Amino acid sequence: MKFEKAKEFILRKLERELSKNLVYHNVEHTKDVYSSAETLARLEKIEGEDLTLLLTAVLFHDAGYLVTPKEHEQISCGFALKYLPDYDYTSRQIKRICAMIMATRIPQTPYNKLEEVICDADLYYLGRDDFFATGDRLYEEWYLYGIVINESEWNSLRVRFLEQHRYFTGSAKKMHNAKKNEYIAIIKDQLKNGGKIVSVR
Repeated sequence: MKFEKAKEFILRKLERELSKNLVYHNVEHTKDVYSSAETLARLEKIEGEDLTLLLTAVLFHDAGYLVTPKEHEQISCGFALKYLPDYDYTSRQIKRICAMIMATRIPQTPYNKLEEVICDADLYYLGRDDFFATGDRLYEEWYLYGIVINESEWNSLRVRFLEQHRYFTGSAKKMHNAKKNEYIAIIKDQLKNGGKIVSVR
């Protein structure tokens, strides 16, 4: 596998071609998920070909946004099928990559360790210190695309999502569950008191 060349290709394509309205699902998001996946892979002792396939899946997991946000995971798999053979990935390897990409579709449905890692990496920020700042970008994007109409709707949706979400790997649970629960309590308290959620940066 010519991983580094594939990485260079897809990051350049995302940077050049993604809509500027994608202030969350942009190339920086892909790089952030990539870094999170590297961290989790190290903690979960993933290496060799498995690590290469995992990181390739991360690089392609939101490529579907080049076409449309709707059903973007399936489109991302299409990009993997189209381009990765040029970088000496086999059909078996691409099938595993597509399975990882599809596992990130909400609600997340991982069936093995690699799929668990990419799912946790994709939503790693839910338990990080930059939760509110990162969430602001997602709110802005969803507002631009008409997915939410105001901040109140966004915060109500966010609480429901956080309560339903769970991390899959032991490493992510250990590092981020407590902080994520803190954020749920903060948002609930603010909503109950009619206050505005203040970003913590």
